Amino acid sequence: MLCGFSVIYLVTVLGNLGLISLIRMDAQLQTPTYYFLSHLAFVDLCYSSAITPKMMVNFVVEHNMISFHACAMQLCCFLTFMIMECFLLASMAYDRYVAICRPLHYSTLISKRVCIQLVAVPYVYSFLVTLFHTIITFHLTYCGPNAINHFYCDDLPLLALSCSDTHVREVLIFAFAGFDMICSSSIVLTSYTFITAAILKIHSTQGRHKAISTCGSHVVAVIVFYGMLIFMYLQPRSSHSLDTDNMASVF
Repeated sequence: MLCGFSVIYLVTVLGNLGLISLIRMDAQLQTPTYYFLSHLAFVDLCYSSAITPKMMVNFVVEHNMISFHACAMQLCCFLTFMIMECFLLASMAYDRYVAICRPLHYSTLISKRVCIQLVAVPYVYSFLVTLFHTIITFHLTYCGPNAINHFYCDDLPLLALSCSDTHVREVLIFAFAGFDMICSSSIVLTSYTFITAAILKIHSTQGRHKAISTCGSHVVAVIVFYGMLIFMYLQPRSSHSLDTDNMASVF
């Protein structure tokens, strides 16, 4: 298992760093699409690095431990980049919508200023929401033994260890997770509804293939990412299982 995770993490780090470096160095890639892609690569790199190194250490050492403050930091980093990825995928969907459905207005609608706003706002929002979640979670009372039933520090496994009444906290998790996913996924679904309609109007096979190939990898990323988040965070408590979350979190 350690070897498998090490290879996956190495590929993740090299792939994302290589992608970021290539986009920064190649003048032909200084476009809005690759601007968003470079930030997505950065978010994926940070997202994985917040979890995987400590997880791999736990596979090696006999006593798997993490300090209270390190756990809080891991939760804060993990949630920040997870929420950021939701809205960054939505920004990329909007970019694809404009490129395919309104190509003549692309340079106006997706200007440099708009690109910065579509990235900066999710960063600020993600950090503020995560800070709020982390402060509330780590102000709860915890009773020993504090053994986390997960690969990393996440909200739901931490709440399972708390001696406090966690009902309000659980409602907040469900509400924020629902809001974030509904808002971001609505942008994605709306964009791809218009994109699909535009593709169906294209008469040439080559034109359709080009439009589909432009969106294909983004659609796969959206399905995997949102699918796992819905499975992990929007289940009713009666049917929720931390053991199944452990498997889903690998994706």
